[in-house]
Amino acid sequence: MKTGIQGIRLRRAAAVAVTAGAVLATGALTAAPAQAAVATPSIVAKGGYTMDNATGKSLYEKAANTPLSTGSTTKIMTAKVVLSQPKLNLDAKVTIQKAYSDYVVRNNASQAHLIVGDKVTVRQLLYGLMLPSGCDAAYALADKFGSGTTRDARVKSFIGKMNSTAKNLGMKNTRFDSFDGIGKGSNYSTPRDLTILTRSALKDTTFRTVVKTKSYTAKTVTKTGSTRTMATWTNTNTLLSSYKGAIGVKTGSGPQAKYCLVFAATRNGKTVIGTVLASSSVAQRGTDATKLLNHGFAKLG
Repeated sequence: MKTGIQGIRLRRAAAVAVTAGAVLATGALTAAPAQAAVATPSIVAKGGYTMDNATGKSLYEKAANTPLSTGSTTKIMTAKVVLSQPKLNLDAKVTIQKAYSDYVVRNNASQAHLIVGDKVTVRQLLYGLMLPSGCDAAYALADKFGSGTTRDARVKSFIGKMNSTAKNLGMKNTRFDSFDGIGKGSNYSTPRDLTILTRSALKDTTFRTVVKTKSYTAKTVTKTGSTRTMATWTNTNTLLSSYKGAIGVKTGSGPQAKYCLVFAATRNGKTVIGTVLASSSVAQRGTDATKLLNHGFAKLG
């Protein structure tokens, strides 16, 4: 009798299992279209934005139009203004002034460790600007490409060019008051605006080459005319090593800015560009950017 009851129970259990399996199978079939939708990622950064480089279409937005401190992502505009100069000679030499060195020491700023009196080409200064995030290189470029009879006037002129470029690009919520991100309280942008800027900057071959370079060793000319081999500049953008297809672009950090990253990557002929502002750490900004890139490529298919 006990065996008979156990047999009935086993048969019932088997029937329930078959029915449940059928329900699960049916559920899986009906759920398939919903699974095709790409889940929106959660990021720690206060603001984030991505776009399809080909079309300019938005792929992700979080406080995309909220002005935030940009830190050294400001240097994307510094490079853009330099590379937009008419008849630009990338091999023109700039003599490093004591003022540039004093400035980075005074502000405890990131630097390319340029040597006073050395002659450095514009091309080398762009690498020094974008890889180790050299504020001394930024100062040298602003002094070189601003207009005026004094250094202060030239720097003011250069920052004016940064703001007029922002206006021309339609960066509606952006204001620069510095050439490097060490602002005086009025240096801000938004995730959308910085991404718009970067999309434009990436059209320039030199910019693309510089921002995807992991390391660069400059050979400068000393006061006596000899060649100095500088310590190698390493790109602060860790995505270049950690994310397949990464092609740039620029890190930023600071007491107000927290941890920022403007990024771009290309996979299967498609390029996603984006920005995260005010993340919580160097590692977290990389994680945030990785999530947004994966999301962007998933949406593009």
